[in-house]
Amino acid sequence: MAGGAIGTVIRYGVARGVFSNEAGMGSAPIAAAAAKTDHPVRQALVSMTGTFLDTIVVCSITGIVLVMGLLGAGGEFVKPEVSGAALTTVTFQKMLPGIGGWIVTIGLIFFAYSTILGWCYYGEKCAVYVFGEKFAGLYRVGYVSSVMLGTVLSLDLVWLASDTFNGLMALPNLIALLLMAKVIVNETRDFKQKITNGELPH
Repeated sequence: MAGGAIGTVIRYGVARGVFSNEAGMGSAPIAAAAAKTDHPVRQALVSMTGTFLDTIVVCSITGIVLVMGLLGAGGEFVKPEVSGAALTTVTFQKMLPGIGGWIVTIGLIFFAYSTILGWCYYGEKCAVYVFGEKFAGLYRVGYVSSVMLGTVLSLDLVWLASDTFNGLMALPNLIALLLMAKVIVNETRDFKQKITNGELPH
């Protein structure tokens, strides 16, 4: 039973971690490819910081506050039906009276809005690449419709769909990363060599 519980915790941890930083899914490189840089490895290093900030900093702070709040208050302010963003909001409000709830609310607004815009951009670029520019308008209509649909569906169904599609995206991308490992190594060596020779700024 304990093994099953640990497995469930790991499963949800990995799923939420992938959702927060998109590591290995192949979506972030779409935005990185649009950046102006003197070498692809430099942009890759910049993109790597996103994983650190999202997961190690933001998610860890959230987890620590939740644990401290539950241990410090004995969990008496948390009702069984409270979970997700509501649980985080309640805990932050208890730990930081007055501003805690606002911190979570404002953070959620910015995170949700930036996520909606980001995924719209990613999907549109993929749709245009596969089907051509004429498909962009149709994609936008479908995307906005799916966003509206997501607001009325159950949270469990939305998370299930999200995890499923994330997994479907990650599988071919991880295979491609393995196949392109030699290219990545060569580009990294080239970048280091150019830095050493002074051809590129530090």
